Amino acid sequence: MASGFFALLDDIATLMDDVAAMSKVAGKKTAGLLGDDLAVNAEKASGFLSDREIPVLWAITKGSFINKLIILPIAFLLSAFVPIAIKIILIIGGLYLSYEGAHKIYEWIVPHKKKEDIHDLQDLTKEEMLKHEQEKIKSAILVDFILSVEIVIIALSSVEQAELLNQIFVVSIIAVIATIGVYGIVGLIVRMDEFGVKLINLNERDNSFSDKVGRFLVQGLPWVIKSLSIIGTIALILVSGGIFVHNLHFIHDIVHSLPSIVGEFLVGLVVGFTVLPVITFGKKIWKSIFKK
Repeated sequence: MASGFFALLDDIATLMDDVAAMSKVAGKKTAGLLGDDLAVNAEKASGFLSDREIPVLWAITKGSFINKLIILPIAFLLSAFVPIAIKIILIIGGLYLSYEGAHKIYEWIVPHKKKEDIHDLQDLTKEEMLKHEQEKIKSAILVDFILSVEIVIIALSSVEQAELLNQIFVVSIIAVIATIGVYGIVGLIVRMDEFGVKLINLNERDNSFSDKVGRFLVQGLPWVIKSLSIIGTIALILVSGGIFVHNLHFIHDIVHSLPSIVGEFLVGLVVGFTVLPVITFGKKIWKSIFKK
């Protein structure tokens, strides 16, 4: 019995070694997409009153975990029995991401009536504030769902030759790291100004080292948020373009002579601005029908 027990421990150790090695490979393959995920979700998680940032971020994080719980078992089943469905889901997700990116660019270029900005949030009623938060939370969780699908599928593809148990361990580890890592960093970003104020108030001296660092953090937050908005938009375009280039051969053949990042960006941009008027028109029709 003792020998059997030690043999079991040896099998478990071997399994863990295999999982650790494959997790490193999968982590490298998904690293770029995790960076895109961070930029997109940091931009989505910003734009709230200071005392509401953490509760909203926590709501988005819980939604992200639920997304993973939904995606993982479905991804394993589809990969095993209906692999073509994975590609179809990827294409649909790419269409949505390209639309999101194109819509942001359109709003920057074309003059339009601006929605309430963070400085106007102080004047909102409690009901309006909750509605504003729920809309941004739903939007963030939806984008997270699509990006999570991409992360899970890429991680799964890196271990597709492995045994099912190893696949489950590796992809689940990547999914958990993606959620904790991304939203942990997002939490640090959106609380930069609060930490800066604490550093400024750390001592009575003027122009101390802590004061300088604190002021840098406070003054830098708006620039970080603006930068993340731009980076997040570029990320949406690149991720969507990558989906089409790597899953549709005729698109790959069109841009294969270009540097990959250029080709993917151009494809995402073209698809985004093709889908944008279709969805915009569809929204108008939907509203006109259900307002009656």
